[in-house]
Amino acid sequence: MDTIHEWLNQLLAWVESLGYFGIIIGLAIEVIPSEIVLGYGGYLVSKGDINYWVAVLCGTIGALLQQWILYAIGRYGGRPVVDKFGKYLHLKPKHIDLAEKWFEKYGPIIVFTGRFVPVMRQVVSIPAGMARMNLTKFSILTLIASIPWSLLFVGLGWTLGDQWENIDEKAAPYVQPVILIALALLVVYFVYQYARKRSKNK
Repeated sequence: MDTIHEWLNQLLAWVESLGYFGIIIGLAIEVIPSEIVLGYGGYLVSKGDINYWVAVLCGTIGALLQQWILYAIGRYGGRPVVDKFGKYLHLKPKHIDLAEKWFEKYGPIIVFTGRFVPVMRQVVSIPAGMARMNLTKFSILTLIASIPWSLLFVGLGWTLGDQWENIDEKAAPYVQPVILIALALLVVYFVYQYARKRSKNK
């Protein structure tokens, strides 16, 4: 655990040394969870090292870049590449299978709502790429979903200051309702699509 903690501290020191670019790169490659990078960005805001709104912007850009990378892997590499190299990106086959099923069932709406669901957030871009979803639509949905995530975690890190490492505990009351709302949107969308198909068949 000490080795992991030291490794994490080194990565965060690297993020701090790069400032805004550290947030972008940290999210784009996501070696450590986005919540930690954004929370640490909020901590840097509390120190007066960076600006809150610019940090949120960088967090959003970094999130979009990461999802473009995953989209490209799905589109140009397909499932064989994911199965072979997914472990290096912390992508488990069972999670990819689940994301594929969700994408097939719900379509593009999952690109937005999936951003708020643990695990699904990291993998849903791959089936979107494999399905050759329109990149503009994909980018807009990803961008809209990434903004509140950046606002929340940078804001919490800013509020917590030196206690930013407790961000998971502080974020839980906000994240859990968001997950439920995202799942509810999926149900509403599914019912809407079902009702529309029924009306067409009459």
